[in-house]
Formats: sequence, structure tokens, C-alpha cells
Amino acid sequence: MTKTDALEIVKAAREKNERPDLHNANLSGADLSDADLSDADLRGANLTGADLPDANLTGADLRGANLRDADLYGADLARANLRGADLRGIDAETILRAIGVRRD
Repeated sequence: MTKTDALEIVKAAREKNERPDLHNANLSGADLSDADLSDADLRGANLTGADLPDANLTGADLRGANLRDADLYGADLARANLRGADLRGIDAETILRAIGVRRD
């Protein structure tokens, strides 16, 4: 699935006041930089190596998602559900900042 495909799904869902449903989507390696995926259902999605810098993932459901080696620099994961998500290969500091933990 491409960025365009994913954003079309998000747009259509928002027009109907529904939660964007991208669960189990294959977004491996997709360029989703600056994408607004807030509150999206991304359960079980494959985001391996996806580019997500500055993406808005606030409130997203990422349970069981594969985010291995994804670029989350500057992404916002506040209130996101990351239970069971594979975050291997992502710098711990990047993850902490994405979920709103500041160590400055």
C-alpha cells in the first residue's frame, strides 16, 4: 500500500466521521512523513522500515504493529497504544520523545 492509498482511506473515513481503518495494512517501507494518522486503527500493520518523520500518530492503535527500523524522528505518538508493537531498531530516545517523554 502506498502513502496515497493510506491517506485516501484516512480521508474517506474522516469524511464519514469514522476511525481510519488500516489494520493489517502492509505499509512496509512507505513514505508517510508528515502524514496525519491520528486515531487510526493500525493494529497488526506492517510498518517495517516506514518513513514516519513528523507524522501525527496521536491516539493511534498500533497494537501488534511491526515498526521495526521505522523512522519515527519527530513523530507524535502521544496516547498511542503500542502494546505488543515491534519497536526493534528504533532509537530509545526517539521513542521516548514520540510518546511525549522529555528528558531535557
